[in-house]
Amino acid sequence: VQLQASGGGLVQAGDSLRLSCAVSGRTSGEHTMAWFRQAPGQEREFVAAIRWSGDRVWYADSVKGRFTISKDNARNMVYLQMSSLKPEDTAVYYCAADRYVGSGYGVPRLYDYWGQGTLVTVSS
Repeated sequence: VQLQASGGGLVQAGDSLRLSCAVSGRTSGEHTMAWFRQAPGQEREFVAAIRWSGDRVWYADSVKGRFTISKDNARNMVYLQMSSLKPEDTAVYYCAADRYVGSGYGVPRLYDYWGQGTLVTVSS
């Protein structure tokens, strides 16, 4: 599985931004697709996840109600719609995928496939 993230940029607090992740290679309904982020000097943290098959989604408490993860199976794309952005959302955002994370969707080390990251900067 290969992942290519895009859509990052510089925005102001309160703005919206949509990240995209192009997915290629062999995927199955058992795959979980996720977004993580990493701010300077901090560990990589879970943002949101979605099953490649079905509609199950999960969110970190810090983004719940502001971010929405979605997918387009026909186009092999995963999206992260971010609204009401805050300066603390500033980070490099990564898309990730794996088939065997199960209930561990929020654990970075369980994902074998990662995109290259896209920088989101939110100014106050």
